[in-house]
Amino acid sequence: MNSHNNDALHHEMPTQQKTLDMYGGIWGALVPLLLLVGGLIWLSVAEMGGTKPFWACAWIALAFGLFLARDKSGYCEAAMRGISDKTGVIIVCAWLFAGVFGKIMSAGGLVSGLLWFGMTIEAQGSIFTFTVFIIAMLFALGTGSSTGTCIALAPVLYPAGYFLGSDPALLAVAILSGAAFGDNLAPISDTTIVSAYTQEADMRDVVRSRFPLAIIAAISAGIIFLIFGGGGELQSLPAIQAQMNPMGLFMMIPLAIVVIAALCKRHIIESLIYGNVSAVIIGIIIGTLDLSAVFSIPAARGISTGLIEDGINSVVGAIIFAILILAVTQILVESGIMVRILKFAESTMIRTVRQAELFIIGVTILVSVPISANAPAELLVGPSLVKPVGKKFNLAPARRANLMDCAVCTIFFILPWHIAVAAWYTAIVATAESYGIPAPSISAALYNPYSWTLFVVLIFSAVTGWNRKYETSPAKEAA
Repeated sequence: MNSHNNDALHHEMPTQQKTLDMYGGIWGALVPLLLLVGGLIWLSVAEMGGTKPFWACAWIALAFGLFLARDKSGYCEAAMRGISDKTGVIIVCAWLFAGVFGKIMSAGGLVSGLLWFGMTIEAQGSIFTFTVFIIAMLFALGTGSSTGTCIALAPVLYPAGYFLGSDPALLAVAILSGAAFGDNLAPISDTTIVSAYTQEADMRDVVRSRFPLAIIAAISAGIIFLIFGGGGELQSLPAIQAQMNPMGLFMMIPLAIVVIAALCKRHIIESLIYGNVSAVIIGIIIGTLDLSAVFSIPAARGISTGLIEDGINSVVGAIIFAILILAVTQILVESGIMVRILKFAESTMIRTVRQAELFIIGVTILVSVPISANAPAELLVGPSLVKPVGKKFNLAPARRANLMDCAVCTIFFILPWHIAVAAWYTAIVATAESYGIPAPSISAALYNPYSWTLFVVLIFSAVTGWNRKYETSPAKEAA
């Protein structure tokens, strides 16, 4: 690469110059990172991973690192700079409103409305499996939660599909695939929020440019469900019919409001407030929500005040872990580790824009494999690796965000120690036991069609340059 590009990289990374000295040099600076990742892997492999259990890992990494810092005060100030980072503040605020929105959408009857839709079109066998995939996609888009999608939909859609002749394994995987789609594309998804704001990308550009990648993968996965999703026996349905309510479909309107507002370049917080308010109003009008369910004085201390409190509580774990991760990441940046990693990558594997994009995909997937939550993986690599590499090759912020977000929605959704997969399988097994029907093996997640088709689409995009966008007109570069 020419000297102009190298100068530009260092100009864009003033905070990444080495300012924090550690005992043991670069190896001492690596200790907090190794403690953090080692703890995350340990908990994840033990199937005890989660944002709240991960708090301790980040706390230990921060505390231990202090004793390796030559300047203790400078170490603490670096941690505070990470915690007070503007990007982190925006992510935290967005999560607060997104968490409440997801709870209101669920309580407003979105599940029962989507179930009514699936049942009334009289779909059976592979058609119903495909319909379950579509329903899960829509629900995940509306709530922004892959884990919430699996927990909410498995108890109603899995037994319904089983009794309507769907293949049990692909039926279960259809729910997981739809959840992955929503996590990948929803403007209110934690991965979308983190990827957009760590890259300083406009939310409208992110959603618009990510849509072709996500929809091609979804269409490909849908074809697989249509071809192979049948083969079960048609049986009489139990009392699932009682859980259907067509009025719940009106809860898709608040989702449309959030998406349209985001596409109209309204701030993500503003868009989410519009969505929250409209969801409450529509829920009350159609009779699925009570104002007291949203907020009321509890009967006793310690009882929830309503959906607002429940929604905020649902994202507290992620918020605190994100704050701790930002502190650890800033220490890594100021100790010079990230600059060394970048220089090594530049000298050995990143010389063209194609190689830069493949590096972004690879490093994001690599970090997401051992960690059981995908948004923290983005927080680790987004500001410190993805952003400077992408900016060096003039990649548009939305493009950088899309490469990273799509990458954490591929392999992540097939490995059993990840939160979403664990929640999905737990819900499937519990539902199967309650209805006395068989459950597939957790290895079924390995065949998640959406994750694999998204991986193929992503690699194709990086290799060919399809969907690639630049910040400005790029200088002529070898692809």
